[in-house]
Amino acid sequence: MDTTSTRLPGIPNFRDIGGHLTRDGWRVRTGLLYRSVALSRADAADLERLADLGIDTVFDLRTGMERDRNPDRLPTGSALVALDVLADSGEADPTAVFALMQDPPRASAEMANGGTDRFYLATYRDMIRLPSARAAYRQLYLELAGRDGGAALVHFTTGKDRTGWAVAALLLWLGVRADAVMREYLLSDAEVRLAFKPAIDDFVARGGDRQVFEPLMGVRPSYLDAAIDTMHAEYASVEAYFGDGLGLDAATLVALRLRFLERA
Repeated sequence: MDTTSTRLPGIPNFRDIGGHLTRDGWRVRTGLLYRSVALSRADAADLERLADLGIDTVFDLRTGMERDRNPDRLPTGSALVALDVLADSGEADPTAVFALMQDPPRASAEMANGGTDRFYLATYRDMIRLPSARAAYRQLYLELAGRDGGAALVHFTTGKDRTGWAVAALLLWLGVRADAVMREYLLSDAEVRLAFKPAIDDFVARGGDRQVFEPLMGVRPSYLDAAIDTMHAEYASVEAYFGDGLGLDAATLVALRLRFLERA
């Protein structure tokens, strides 16, 4: 099965993160880690497909409020691991933005004149600096390294930002070229915009400015660059980020590499 092209109606932005080549001649294994939006709208057929792919663990990077508002539906027999990346956030709190979007005129005023870009740039920097982010990503990679079998899925609400960094950081650390990592990250743009078109249309119908809402549903190279630049400023390299920033020891890093890489 070509899992990279799997389409699940209730789970947009779903894809396998594997298949990428590294600079030193290895390939990221497929069938181990998938990414997507939240599973709150997954139907029975979607969940059956997830089970068929061997997904037995779902890592949810959302805040507690996001999880309570739209709880995941899980494949039979799978475990949920909640990892609140932005628990320590303030200005970049995503729940505040979603609440703001319920008042379209106010949202249009507050997020105009570059407000959306400022929000996302702050969020991506927070994903490197916040203690809650370091703890969440540390736990994610620890658990991925320690798995004996089966596949996992990582997501948050739209599957593009917190999930985007989880995947981008892992691929960079595994040695995938930065341009390939950026292309993988940008795949979420069209996927999420299409999935959330009804929400965008509703926002506009209630008096909101389309140019304010649409950027919230997309991704831009500058956002991922902000996280990478912050990582380099704080830790100098992706290797130091995984070791010093996330506190992953040598044995864990070896296990993570062995699990995810195969000879091309």
